[in-house]
Amino acid sequence: MNKETTQLVETLLASPQKAVIIGHKNPDGDAIGSCLGLSFFLKKIGHSAAVVMPNDFPDFLKWLPGVEEVVIYEKETEKSTQLIEEASLIFTLDFNSLERVGELQQILESADAKFIMIDHHQQPADYAVATFSDVTMSSTSEMVYHFMDALGHSEILSEAIAINLYTGIMTDTGSFRFSSTSPTTHRVAAKLIEAGADSALINQNVYDTNSPDRMKLLGLALSNLHILPEYRTAYITMSQKELDAHNFKKGDTEGFVNYALSLQGVVFAVIFIENKQESIVKISFRSKGEFSVNAFARNHYSGGGHNNAAGGKSSQSLNKTISEFISILPRYKDELAHA
Repeated sequence: MNKETTQLVETLLASPQKAVIIGHKNPDGDAIGSCLGLSFFLKKIGHSAAVVMPNDFPDFLKWLPGVEEVVIYEKETEKSTQLIEEASLIFTLDFNSLERVGELQQILESADAKFIMIDHHQQPADYAVATFSDVTMSSTSEMVYHFMDALGHSEILSEAIAINLYTGIMTDTGSFRFSSTSPTTHRVAAKLIEAGADSALINQNVYDTNSPDRMKLLGLALSNLHILPEYRTAYITMSQKELDAHNFKKGDTEGFVNYALSLQGVVFAVIFIENKQESIVKISFRSKGEFSVNAFARNHYSGGGHNNAAGGKSSQSLNKTISEFISILPRYKDELAHA
C-alpha cells in the first residue's frame, strides 16, 4: 500500500470496528483464504470480523481454519443482510466491482459502512474509501500479508492466518507456476510456512481429495478437448447433461482448463461450462505469454480478470457460444501466432 492509503486505513482501524469481509460469487481458494486470513488478523488487533460469501464454495476448501464461521448469503440471507447493515467497515476482497457479488450487490450498495478494497484484478471500480489494488500481485492472499505488514503487524502471524493465506496464494498461482509468482511471493510463502502453514498438508487437502465422480468428469472433459492448431488454441466443453451424469458439485471443474493450456504449441485455452440453472454458459480463459485473455473476455464475453487468466459468460446456447468463439478467433490469428 502507498503511504496515503496506509494512513487512511490506520485511521479507520484506530478504534474497534464491526467489520464484514466479502468475497466474490463462486469463491475460489484465494477468495476464501484471503477473507479468512484477514478476519483472523482483524480479530487479533481488536476488531470484530465476519466473513460473508454470496454463495457456497468447493468442499476441498472446507477444512480451512475458521471456515465454519463463514456466512453464506444464499443459505443465510437474513443473517448476512443484518451483518452488512450493522457493519462499520466492509472489506471487499478478490474482486473490484460490486457486480461480482450477485444478489449481494444491492445490499452492499445500500450499506452505510465505509469500504476498503483489497484486490489484484485490472480496472478497479471507485466505490471504496481506501483501495489497495495491485495487478502485479500473485493473489489477494499475498496482498493481505502486505496489508498486515504495511500496518506494522506482520509479526502477529498466527497459524490460522498463515494456513489460509498460503492456501490462497498456492491455488491462485497454480502451485507457484504462473507468471504472477514473483520472488516476493516466495518470500511471503516462506514466512507463512515459518508461521505454521504446512505446505505439504495444504497441497494434499486441496488437490488430493478427488471423488471418483470428479475424476471421471475430468476424463470426460479431456475427451471433449478440441485443438485448433492454426490459432494455437484449445478448448473443452461441458454440457449440463454431462455434469449431471457425474453428480457435479461446485469446484469439480476447477483447473480443468489448465490441461488444455498444457498442450505443446497451445497459448490460448478455454473451457465452456453450461449452466442451465442460470441460463448461461460460464467460460474460463487461460493464456501463455503476451496474449491478454482479460482483454478478450472484456471485449466479447462481459468478463475480465488478469492478462493470463480471466472469466466470462454467454447467454447463448452452448453450441452457439462455441460457434461464435470459433468465428472470433481469425481476428486474433496474428496476435496468437506471436504470443
